[in-house]
Amino acid sequence: MRPSQKNLILDAAVRVTERDGITGLTLESAAEEAGVTKGGLMYHFRTRDELLVAIQKHLTRRWEELLEAELGKPLEEATVRESVTAYTRVGAQDTASKAELAFMVESAASPELAAIWDEHITRWAPFPTSAEPYDIDLLVARLAADGLWLLEATSGLPLPESVKAALRKRLAELAEGRTTEEE
Repeated sequence: MRPSQKNLILDAAVRVTERDGITGLTLESAAEEAGVTKGGLMYHFRTRDELLVAIQKHLTRRWEELLEAELGKPLEEATVRESVTAYTRVGAQDTASKAELAFMVESAASPELAAIWDEHITRWAPFPTSAEPYDIDLLVARLAADGLWLLEATSGLPLPESVKAALRKRLAELAEGRTTEEE
């Protein structure tokens, strides 16, 4: 198999998870969705656990691409405020998927899966080291963006678009350090 087949398999496994949940994801279902044999899939992922880890890395790479595009420069050149603002903006977009949610829930019981997501979040939106209002505002913006993402991933009752737009705007302002009095 060509290396590009690996991404096709991972994308197929994400589609299976979107449709059937994480319990419906098997080596067989991923292979069938990808249009490869089980043996072809197992060339890259010998076990379901290896596949799960690869999917988690695949999903966080997608987030990384979105975050880098939002930031507009390498993460290494950004301040914490800039990286958390990018995280907040991306997290508050309509990007939530059932597959990402399933993998986050699965991470609660799997230290190996949790470590992948934790490393990603820690780089982009670290917890504050002080209780200064500046740092707390960043944390509040991050937690609110995470909450909006979770609402989008789990709810059949979406917020009105005007409310989401106003919420996104306010979260960005909070993350950027602007208050409503300044506007």
